[in-house]
Amino acid sequence: MTSVLVFLDHPAASLAKSERELLSLAASLGEVSVALADEAGQAYLDGVGSYGVQRYYRPEDAAVSDVLVAGKAAFLAEAVRASGAGIVLLGNSYESKEIAARTGIRLDSGVITDVVSLEGDLTATKSDFAGSYTVHCRVTTGVTILTVKPNSFEAVEAGLPSSPEEVRVAVELPRAAARITGRVEKPVSGRPELTEARVIVAGGRGVDGDFGPLEDLADALGGAVGASRAATDAGWIEHSAQIGQTGKTVSPQLYISAGISGAIQQKAGMQTSKVIVAINKDADSPIFEIADFGIVGDLTTVLPQATEEIRKRGL
Repeated sequence: MTSVLVFLDHPAASLAKSERELLSLAASLGEVSVALADEAGQAYLDGVGSYGVQRYYRPEDAAVSDVLVAGKAAFLAEAVRASGAGIVLLGNSYESKEIAARTGIRLDSGVITDVVSLEGDLTATKSDFAGSYTVHCRVTTGVTILTVKPNSFEAVEAGLPSSPEEVRVAVELPRAAARITGRVEKPVSGRPELTEARVIVAGGRGVDGDFGPLEDLADALGGAVGASRAATDAGWIEHSAQIGQTGKTVSPQLYISAGISGAIQQKAGMQTSKVIVAINKDADSPIFEIADFGIVGDLTTVLPQATEEIRKRGL
């Protein structure tokens, strides 16, 4: 049976939705083990074990977590060698993609990023050139290393909690690697993580500094709030909310675009969304070219009406 190694970074109190998706995908491909760069609590490990994972790998040197991506790539490469994995799965954050690339170099293996579907022969589907092309590709050299977009695969229901066996891996850290000197906790919003959210309400220049109507709609739908670069550069919302070519890439079930023109840089980060609803006063905005549903109107009028109707129906 094929051995599959899942790289899980930044363990929390419990498994995140995207992590459950990775473990579910891995289980459909072969025998699963996990590489954990950071310390994890027992509840988290029990959650990992509930997906059939018998073994997880940890670096002997805790300093791996204090080194930027180079240290984690060194650890992941050693974990692949120790596990004998033929397939490696990671998340799709910028950090994860860089770790995948560096690991690929260390293992002389092929890497495919932004995977949204996977065939039985490991042919992956992804979007390239800001979504202009849908590409089907397959790794032909070494270990197959894939970074997977959240919401692309269903997370199956977990089994009974079970504690997997720990295996320590010796890692030689790069001497010239950049090191982390401090960390600041991100304020908790109560909304889902942007890259994992099934519903996203995103605003751009057209919100004119007021994200209130978007936040109300997002809360009514149990979704997250995103933004274009114009909105984050203007200081209307934090930069971590930016979606696009220079921001986060998302693929929710429902993406509501409000007051965003839909330039190619914005499309690059969201056009693999399953359903796209666009709201803009300009009927000629490029966003309508990729929208499944379009509303030509003022978002300050449209969004409150939508929120009211959703709450009235108890959706």
